[in-house]
This record gives sequence, structure tokens and C-alpha cells, in this order.
Amino acid sequence: MNYQWYPGHMTKAKRMMQENIGLIDLVIELVDARIPFSSRNPDIDELGKNKSRIILLNKSDLADASANRLWMDYFMQKGFHVLEVNARSGQGLKSIHALVREACKDKIERDRKRGIKNRPIRAIVVGIPNVGKSTFINSFAGKACTKTGNKPGVTKGKQWIRMNKELELLDTPGILWPKFESKEVGRNLALIGSMNDEILEMTELAGDLIAYLLMHYREQLSDRYQMDEPDDMTTPLTVLTHICENRKCYKKGQEADYEKASSIVMEDFRSGRIGRITLELPGDTESVRITDGIEEITE
Repeated sequence: MNYQWYPGHMTKAKRMMQENIGLIDLVIELVDARIPFSSRNPDIDELGKNKSRIILLNKSDLADASANRLWMDYFMQKGFHVLEVNARSGQGLKSIHALVREACKDKIERDRKRGIKNRPIRAIVVGIPNVGKSTFINSFAGKACTKTGNKPGVTKGKQWIRMNKELELLDTPGILWPKFESKEVGRNLALIGSMNDEILEMTELAGDLIAYLLMHYREQLSDRYQMDEPDDMTTPLTVLTHICENRKCYKKGQEADYEKASSIVMEDFRSGRIGRITLELPGDTESVRITDGIEEITE
């Protein structure tokens, strides 16, 4: 399956960000903690050149805790200020103001020497679709400032939010980039819901995910779907067949409904019901270790 999605409004959103970057002191970039590499738009590094930088590992509660620590170390070694957060629950958000001051300490000192007082830090909040930017801003501000949703493309235009006398945020639409550097990056983005599901082959996508879970999170997969027999966990096909039987996913004539079973797996992964899963680690070739898994079902 070819994973590409770049609707026209993203070009407009990127242009808007470029036009406003001159007003900005700090770039706050949200990434999905399950795929910290794949969920970084490479255009952001060019956009944020010569700006202070913060990376927030959002949805950290859905990712493997040990992998979160590896990614924290990785980004800090690259010179970023980094924090694990869960925008939905508010975890980690109280630490952000101190992190902003640390990231912008040179700017604050320059203002002090020039006699400039009480000028707020202006930060732009960036990230790919469905990474949780609007939820983060609303939780951080303690009020509903922006629209949120569990599908990509909810935020359509820029919006300034005054947090306090020290900090103002510019919310921006989530944008991808025109061509992903590898199939694996595109697949990771599809798995976490950063693309429109309607353009995807969900059975193939679920098969790829199951193949990865069989290799790296076998116990969590078994526990979630009560797979006690070794034969249930030999391939993605046997896993989906078991789920069809266990969850009564049948079409007319008792034919296994693999599409329905695939939807269950995808929803369980995205919501964290399978467990805390990370799909890539620092240093992984092509950023990810997933292998193709479901061609036998979709052929």
C-alpha cells in the first residue's frame, strides 16, 4: 500500500507558518511518543532554524515507558529541550513554563539588557495532524481555546492564545509533508491516525501492526485477545482469525469478517487498550522495525 496524504489546505497552512515565523521566539513541537521520528515533519527544522526549540513527547502514556526514556535522551543529545506529556490528562504540563524560560533564557537576558520589560515570549505550536496540539493548548491554558477532534484536520487556521503575561501561543493546523522519505514512515503515520482512514486499506494496515506486535509485544497481544493456543499467534492471519472467532466477527454464512476484526485491532492500539506500544526506537534503520504482515489476506 502506498502511504501518501497531502491535501491542498496543508500547502496554505505551511505558507502561513512561514509568514509568521518572524514574530516567533520559540518553536514548541509536539510529536507522538509512539513514533517520535516518523511524527516529526522535516520542514519544521528549516522553519525553526535559529529559534529556541522544545519537543513534547505527547501521548506518552500510550508509548512504552522505557522507549520514552530513550527518546528523551536522543532529543536532548540533539540539543532540544524535551518533556514527556499527556495532553489529555495534563501530565507534565506544569513543567512547561519552567522549560520555556530555560529554552528562552538568552532572549530573556537580551530583553533585560535592553531595558525591555514584560514582553511575552511568543511561541508557535506545531505538529502533524492528530498529534494532539489543540488538546495540549486547551489543557495547558485550562480552558477551551481551540477545537479538538480524534481525526486529522480539525484546526484549519492560525490562532493566537494568550497564556499569561509571560507567554503567548500561536496554534497552527497540523501539516504533513508532500512525500514521505520511506514507506515505513507513511505506515507509522497511518497507524496512529494522522491520515484519513478512508484512503487506507485497514486490513493490510492491521496486519502490519500485528506482525510487529508478534515480534515485540507478544504478551500484550495475547492478553488482550485471550490467545492461549500457540497456533493462534503464528501469523497476522491466525491472530485475526482468532479475533473473528472470539469477538463473533462474521459475515453472512459464518464467513470471517477480517475488516471488522482489523478495525477492532486498530482501535485497541490507538486507544492503548493493547498496552503501551512504541513502534520505533532511536537508531532503527529507516526509523522502524515493522515487517509486512497481511498480504495473504488481501490478495
